[in-house]
Amino acid sequence: MSKIVTAIKVSNFSFYYENKKILEDISLDFYQDKVTAIIGPSGCGKSTFLKSLNRMSELEGEIKVEGRVEFFGQNIYERRVNLNRVRRQISMVLPKPNLFPMSVYDNVAYGVKLVGWYPKSELDAIIESAIKAADLWDEVKNKLHKSALELSGGQQQRLCIARALAVKPRVILMDEPCFGLDPIASGKIEELIQSLRSEITIVIVSHNMRQVTRVSDFTAFFQPNENRVCSLVEFGSTTKIFTNPSDQRTREYVLPRMN
Repeated sequence: MSKIVTAIKVSNFSFYYENKKILEDISLDFYQDKVTAIIGPSGCGKSTFLKSLNRMSELEGEIKVEGRVEFFGQNIYERRVNLNRVRRQISMVLPKPNLFPMSVYDNVAYGVKLVGWYPKSELDAIIESAIKAADLWDEVKNKLHKSALELSGGQQQRLCIARALAVKPRVILMDEPCFGLDPIASGKIEELIQSLRSEITIVIVSHNMRQVTRVSDFTAFFQPNENRVCSLVEFGSTTKIFTNPSDQRTREYVLPRMN
């Protein structure tokens, strides 16, 4: 059996947004090449926590943190950390497709070009590989130079995943990647997660409990206290969380949503 390696280690982490505490004393490991789901009530800070894992939260306002978030041993909140490198290696897919008003090709190439210059033939190969990895190539190979905004919602979301994959991240953070999609499009996203799971670390926020049981190896349950400050209630294998949770609060949240 292969050894489980920790990709991101969160230790005693608290997060403040404009001096308001959102997250409190969270300790949690995300394992390399595994899918970890984050579940919990709406508005409890799951998306904020996800964005704190690659410091995207800092783009939204003044923040303060306590504790550590280590990416393969490096604390990403150190002063001298290269933020561009962190966000490239820990990429993010948002709930709604956030494509640029440009072609399919240029959307996927955008991040790659920021990293460095590539000959046209090499760039073409990178773009094709990323779109194929997102299971979208057959649908867009004849539309590469047409506007990405002409694609369907599900195709746009997979294109966002292709754009994230193109820069060769080690971790992808997915915040409700099936939000607003029909069952067929959602199924394609789930299939994509399954196909990527052995190659990349994935962290997914989802309100769909059945989806969580289908795609994730581990699950973390977050819940706010009476002051609306969120903390980690329970973490474990997805099988355990959904069949035999240790905490009564987990049981009360999960089991009714599986019926």
